Amino acid sequence: MTDPKDLLRQLADAAIRAADPAHRVPPILPAAPKKAIVLGAGKASAAMARAIEQTWPDTDLSGVVVTRYGYEVACEHVEIVLAAHPVPDDAGREAARRILDMAESATADDLVIALMSGGGSALLTAPADGITFAEKQEVNRQLLRSGADIGEMNTLRKHISAIKGGRLAAAAHPARVLSILISDVPGDDPAVIGSGPTVPDPTTFADALAVVAKYNMELPESVRRHLEAGADETPKPGSPIFDGNELMFAAKPDKSIEAAAEVARAAGFAVVDLGDLVEGEARDVGREHAELALACKAGAGPASAPCVILSGGETTVTMTGHGRGGRNTEYLLGVAERLDGAADIYAVACDTDGVDGSEDNAGAFIDPTTCARAEAAGMSVAAALAGNDAYTLFDNIGDLLMTGPTFTNVNDFRALVVT
Repeated sequence: MTDPKDLLRQLADAAIRAADPAHRVPPILPAAPKKAIVLGAGKASAAMARAIEQTWPDTDLSGVVVTRYGYEVACEHVEIVLAAHPVPDDAGREAARRILDMAESATADDLVIALMSGGGSALLTAPADGITFAEKQEVNRQLLRSGADIGEMNTLRKHISAIKGGRLAAAAHPARVLSILISDVPGDDPAVIGSGPTVPDPTTFADALAVVAKYNMELPESVRRHLEAGADETPKPGSPIFDGNELMFAAKPDKSIEAAAEVARAAGFAVVDLGDLVEGEARDVGREHAELALACKAGAGPASAPCVILSGGETTVTMTGHGRGGRNTEYLLGVAERLDGAADIYAVACDTDGVDGSEDNAGAFIDPTTCARAEAAGMSVAAALAGNDAYTLFDNIGDLLMTGPTFTNVNDFRALVVT
């Protein structure tokens, strides 16, 4: 039988490979136009831009996309700007302003290609009038620590922005906009991916204020005034600014799970597919998945050993400690805590963009010796959970998963192998 850790790495690699823009973008592109303006943001945006350049070598291309530091891909005609994620920086703000300016310069005869992928919301930062960049950064920091899900985060982000929530499409009107998306959100809602700068926004200022109240956020006064005033609402479904625009998906999380499932079956394992809509507090989801693995091991689950349990989606972490880590490593601590050394169960969890939270790892692995090895290193899973310090624990026992930049992002990938 395949070594469980080797299989886990093969599963993760297959999931990431299935979302590679170099393979996913060219087949969905329409016939090459004579000219196009390429604008975009996200961790996959530079790789998407290069795929367009290589597929349309005779098209007169220009434009700007902004991606995370380390995620640059050389392009000949489209300028690649590097900026910070998840907390925006000045480079992202300047890139957003230039992208807005280029959109506003487009005419009815122009085709605008908008490339959006995970990370675009933080990278594409243009504060609404009356809100400073520092204030927008502060709101983003609070959101990241709040436990809010991605839909809630982006509802608030859209209503303090000059570019999100359909406003980029409004700036480009009357040019035709073709949006090409790589989804990193449960349900693949275009209005949530990168905070939906080119699609209608169904959320309102009232929804944004509800997020603030739910998580007891202490907003800068100017931000609160802006939200309470509720002026200049985002463009809604049915607005004529979206007439004639098109939208295509280059990659979705479910395709990455399907790719991993094929690898698992080829290795002789039954597959339990929990889907790509899994959400919830990371450690709690980990405990639930551990229970499922134990049931499968006992012959009382949806499949019997040998089997692989697969899932995608995006969990959340409510920060109460001051350690290092991300939602995938915290999920794995939840798994390890519940398994408590149970034999024959192994797991991997990673972010397909190669970055778990804001660390340098994609995720980590666990096996039946994880808790014992942590204790031998002077640590405990319980203490790491209490301090939100998953990174330190997995680093100390040598079980971090390092992929480096993957140039794509279809959100989290998780697999438990039961032998």
